[in-house]
Amino acid sequence: MVSVLATRIAEEHAAAAPSLPAEVVSRERRRHAIETLAAEGLPSSRDENWKYANLRPLEKVRFAPATSRAATSLQAADLPEAIQGYARYTFVDGVFVPGLSASVARKGISVQSLREAPTRLIEPSKSKDARFALLNDAFATDGASIRVSEGTDCPTCIELVFVATVESQAGASYPRVELHVDAGARVGLIERHVSIGSGANFVNASVRVDIGRGATVNHYRVQEAGAKATWFDTLSATLAPDAVYKLHGVNVGGLSARSTLNVQLAGERAETAISVASLGDRHQVQDTFVVVDHIAPHARSEQTFRGISAGRARVTCNSMVVVRKDAKGTDSRQSLRGLLAGPEAEIDVRPQLEIHTDDVRCAHGATAGKLDDNMLFYLLSRGIDPATAQRLLKWAFLEDVVARIEVPELRRQIERSLAGQMQEAAALKELL
Repeated sequence: MVSVLATRIAEEHAAAAPSLPAEVVSRERRRHAIETLAAEGLPSSRDENWKYANLRPLEKVRFAPATSRAATSLQAADLPEAIQGYARYTFVDGVFVPGLSASVARKGISVQSLREAPTRLIEPSKSKDARFALLNDAFATDGASIRVSEGTDCPTCIELVFVATVESQAGASYPRVELHVDAGARVGLIERHVSIGSGANFVNASVRVDIGRGATVNHYRVQEAGAKATWFDTLSATLAPDAVYKLHGVNVGGLSARSTLNVQLAGERAETAISVASLGDRHQVQDTFVVVDHIAPHARSEQTFRGISAGRARVTCNSMVVVRKDAKGTDSRQSLRGLLAGPEAEIDVRPQLEIHTDDVRCAHGATAGKLDDNMLFYLLSRGIDPATAQRLLKWAFLEDVVARIEVPELRRQIERSLAGQMQEAAALKELL
C-alpha cells in the first residue's frame, strides 16, 4: 500500500504544484517533502508506532487540496459557539475566511494568514512518525501564523476554527499552525476542528509550537470531525528554559483519527502537562501517540490520558518519555487509563520509558477495564437507575482531563459534546 500511495501522492502533487502558494510553504520545501515521501512512504500498520491506527481510508482519498466553495454559503451559526474574550480566526478547507472571523487588535500579538505572513524558516521534523507533517508541507494552501511578543500577557486570546466541507474523494484539507511565543509571554490558544455536511472528509493538520524562555502557553485542542471523516494531525513543540506548555486535547470525532504529539523539553526547568480525553463509539478508531523528549536537565512532564471505547470502537494511547543523558533531575509522570464500554470494544494503553541517566524520578501507570462494580452497586443502592449510574461513572472517569480546562465556557461546550457521545448505555449491560 505504501508504494502505491507514494506514487499517487507524487502524481497528484505534480498536477497541483503550479497552484500551490509559495508564501505558505516554499517550493523547495514542498519538493523536499515529496522526495522524502517517495523514498520512505507514509506509515503503515507494520510500523510499531502506527499499528493501532486505521490507515485503510487513505486508499480512497484524493490528496490534492480541495477547491471549496462552501465558504461563501457558511454562516457564523454553522460554527461552534464563539468563546467570549477570544479573537476568532476561521479556515474553511484549509483557507482563511475573513468573513467568518472576528479578529481583535491586541498589543504584542500578530495573527496572520500564512499567505500574508512573512516567510519563516521552520525546520521539518526528521522523525519517521512525522511523515504526515511532510504531506502537509507538500500540499498546504494556507494556515495561521501567530507571533506573541516578549512580555505579552493574554491568557484569553486566540481561537482557531478549522472547518472541513469537501468529500475526501474530491480533495483534502491541510490546516497549518505556526505559533511562536517570545520570552516571558503568556498566551491562551483554542484550536478546533469540525466538519460541515456529510463529514466524509480527509483532514491532515500540522502544528508547530516554539515557546521562548519563561513563556507560558495554554493550548486547547478539540477534534469534532464528522462521523465519516479521516482526521490526522502532527504537533511538534519546543520549549526553551523555564517555559511552560499545557496541552489539553479532546477527541470525539472522525471514523479514523490519529494524533501524533512530540514535545521537546530543550531548556532547563521546562515543564509540560499533556491531558487527553478520547471517546470512540460504533466503528471509530481514536489513536493518540505521544513523545515527550527530556533533553535538558531539571525539566518536568506530566501525561494524563482517559479513553472510553464503546460499540466496536478502538481507542488507544501509546505514550513515550525519553530522558537524554544530560537531562539530570528529570521528573516525569504518566497516567494512562482506558474504559471498555462494550463487549466488542478495544482499549490499548501503552506507557514507555527510555532513560539514559540515573538521576531521574519517573513514574508511570496504565489500566484498562470495565466500570467499577462496587461503585456501580453503590449508585444503584441509592436508587439511581442503571443507565444514569453508568453515565455518571463514565463522566467521573473523564473528569481527570475535563477539570483541567481553565476556560469555563469552553469546558461547558466540551462537557455537552462528551455528554452527547455517552447517551447510549445499553452496550454496558453485557459487561456487568
